[in-house]
Amino acid sequence: MQRLTFIAFVFSAFLSCKMALIAQNITDKPNIIIVFTDDQGYQDVGVFGSPLIKTPNLDNMASNGIMFTDFYAASSVCSPSRAALLTGSYPNRVGVPQVLWPNLPGGLSNEEQTIADMLKKQNYATGCIGKWHLGDQQQYLPTSQGFDRYYGIPFSNDMSVNPKSKVSKKAVFREGMTMDSLREIKWRGSRVPLFKQDEVVEYPVDQSTITKRYTEQAIQFIEENKEEPFFLYLAHSMPHVPLYASSQFKGKSARGLYGDAVEEIDWSVGEILKTLKAQGIDENTLVIFTSDNGPWTSKGDEGGSALPLRGQKHETFEGGFRVPMIAQWTGKIQPSKVTSQVASTMDILPTVAYLTGADLPEKKIDGKNIWPLLSGKNNKKSPYNKEGFYYYLDFTLEAVRKGDWKLRIMDDNVALYNLKDDIAEQDNLALAHPKKVKKLKKMMLKFDEELQENKRNQQHLRTK
Repeated sequence: MQRLTFIAFVFSAFLSCKMALIAQNITDKPNIIIVFTDDQGYQDVGVFGSPLIKTPNLDNMASNGIMFTDFYAASSVCSPSRAALLTGSYPNRVGVPQVLWPNLPGGLSNEEQTIADMLKKQNYATGCIGKWHLGDQQQYLPTSQGFDRYYGIPFSNDMSVNPKSKVSKKAVFREGMTMDSLREIKWRGSRVPLFKQDEVVEYPVDQSTITKRYTEQAIQFIEENKEEPFFLYLAHSMPHVPLYASSQFKGKSARGLYGDAVEEIDWSVGEILKTLKAQGIDENTLVIFTSDNGPWTSKGDEGGSALPLRGQKHETFEGGFRVPMIAQWTGKIQPSKVTSQVASTMDILPTVAYLTGADLPEKKIDGKNIWPLLSGKNNKKSPYNKEGFYYYLDFTLEAVRKGDWKLRIMDDNVALYNLKDDIAEQDNLALAHPKKVKKLKKMMLKFDEELQENKRNQQHLRTK
C-alpha cells in the first residue's frame, strides 16, 4: 500500500510539473544559449549606463526580454566563475576556488555534472565555443565534460600553452612558432593555442579575428542543429586583456580598444539573434547574456567600468561580483522587463533543468530555479532574500548579501552596507546596526561550515 501511495505521489508530481510547463506554453524542449563574456564590467552595456560603448543589439535584447540589475557571478575571477555557472554550485564546493593555469594537474572534476552533461541525457546537441578555463588536460576539456563540440582557447587569452597538448597534424603555426617551440616548457604570455575538439589547430591563435570566428562557429552550430534541441555555451575571450578587435571594429569605438572589443561582441549577439529568427527557432530558444566577473579596472583604459559599483575583479565589493545580465525568449519572457531581484549564474543550471524536464544533479548544488523571475512575475521574490548570497575569494568567505543588506569582513575590518541606499558601498553602517552585523556574521559562519564539510574534489592549485 505504501508503495502504491509513493508511486501515485511521484506520478502526481510529474503531472503537475508537466501541466505547469504547458500552462506557460513550454511544450517543446527549448534551445538554450548562454553568451558569457570575460571581464566585462557592470556598466559596459548601453542599457546598463555606458556613456561611450554602443551596444544596440544588447539594448534591443533588453527591450525584447528582461534585464537583471542585481545579478551575480559566483566569483570575481575566471575559473571559479565558470565552474559555478556550469555546475550550479559555489566554486569552492566543486573544487575550483582559484584560477587554473596551463599545464596544471587539476581541473573541474568529471564527477561533477555540468549543464551539458545534464542536457546530453535529454538528447540535446551540445556545443562549447570560446574560453574554457576549467582545465586544459584531456580529461578536463569540454569534450570530456558533456560537450559534443569544442572550438576555442582553453584558458585566458593572456596565458601561454601547455607543452603537453595534443596537436593536430594539420595545425597552423604562426609568428615563427613551431612544434618544437610549442613543446618547450617556456612561458610565452599572450601566445595561446586554438583548440578544435581536444587538439591544437593553431598556435598562437590570431586573436584579432577570434570574436568573429567564434561567432561563425556558433552560427554553424545553430544551423546544423536547428531540427533538434541544442545547448550552446558561447564564452567569449574578450574583453579580457590583451584586447583585440577585427578590422571591422578596431578604432571605431569612442571607448578605445576596450570599446571596440565590446562592440564586436554586441555585433556577435546580433548575428546570433538574427540567425535564430531566420531559422524560425527564436520562439523556442532562451538566450542569456552575462559576464564571468567584474572589470579589470586597474588596467586603466584597457579595463572596463563597474560604475556606479565599487571595486573590480579579484575583489568582493559589488564591482567584482555584480554583472550585467539580459535574457530573451520570444513569446515566453515579457518584453522590456527590469528586475532588481537577486539572482546568480548558479541559478541557470536548475532553471534549465526545470525548463527541459532534466533531472538535477544527485550531488548538492546551490543554485535555484529562477524561471518565475525570468518570466517576469512581479510577485515573485528572490530565493536569496531568505538564504543569502555568499562572496568567496579564493578559499575565504568574505561577504554575504541578504535582502538589501551586505556584510563584508576582511581580517578585522567589518563593513555593513545597505545596497538599496548605497549601491557604491561608501557608508559603513556596522556601528549603527550591531544586531544586523551579528546576524549576518552568524549566517556566514554557518554557511561556510556546511560548505567546508561537504566540499568535493579539492585539489592543490598553484599559479604559473
